[in-house]
Amino acid sequence: MSKTTAPPPSTGGPAFGGRRLLYIATGSIGTMFLPMYLHWLRDAYPQLEVRCALTRSANNFVGSAAVALTGNQRPIQDVWPEDPDSALHVELASWPDTILVHPATFHFTARFALGVADSPLLLSMECTSAAIAVAPSPPPGGEKSPAYQRHVAALEERPNVVVVPPKPGFSLSTREPSTSAATLPDCLTALEALRQSTAGPRAAEDAA
Repeated sequence: MSKTTAPPPSTGGPAFGGRRLLYIATGSIGTMFLPMYLHWLRDAYPQLEVRCALTRSANNFVGSAAVALTGNQRPIQDVWPEDPDSALHVELASWPDTILVHPATFHFTARFALGVADSPLLLSMECTSAAIAVAPSPPPGGEKSPAYQRHVAALEERPNVVVVPPKPGFSLSTREPSTSAATLPDCLTALEALRQSTAGPRAAEDAA
């Protein structure tokens, strides 16, 4: 689990033309800011429909009630539905036009880069055509790991994925300078640029 954190975003936000955002949070301590981020998104982008999803480890850092209150609906849990007729991964692949993983742990980043599809969220991300922004939050020293660098390089080769580099931060484990996930506005800026490049002229018209 990542134990670095960054300050919350300021008010206001960059231009963003997405209409349906799937916001995925993983098992990083930065996930504790998720309710505030959802509240900020609602104020900054009233036209944006946001669905929030939590990995199993993300539940260690944020409560479902807080996410439901600020996000207007209970978060999606990254578990296979018990109903055999339900296809959560298909719905999550087809519903969004944009996907943001913020923050993304080292482990989640690696699984996505390797094509692992053993959960509804990962399977949907492997199958979707939506623009995807991944904001890693590696542990201290993690950004220098050859494995991490290979995973980032592999993701950057995908036409519908952008990796938003981590920012300088502070490790709660070592009390020393480290890195943390990029700010939410920076992630939206990168995601919008990717959305426009992959969707063509229509995306640019939507953002106007």
